[in-house]
Amino acid sequence: MSLNPQQVKNTINELHENFIRTGLTKAQVATDLHISLTKLERLFTLTQSSLDDPWILRNYLIKKVKENGQEPVAFTALVGDWHQYWFLNSRAIDQRELTAGDN
Repeated sequence: MSLNPQQVKNTINELHENFIRTGLTKAQVATDLHISLTKLERLFTLTQSSLDDPWILRNYLIKKVKENGQEPVAFTALVGDWHQYWFLNSRAIDQRELTAGDN
């Protein structure tokens, strides 16, 4: 699945707004996800090479926003059940298994 430029822009904004609503720092998010801050930045800017990793971040942020008593910002491109997308590794997403390395 490829996102068009507007979808990329919207998704980056949606990730950022949900991050703000978590009340966490980027260091806390990186620690929770067992990734570097470099990789986290790549996820927030959608420059990460894995298609699964942004979904993992999305799901994590939604959970943390709700735990913070906030309502998550709806995603406009990362929507639906990831189990139904043939190109995604739903097991990795379910297990929150981000790809190794910073790319």
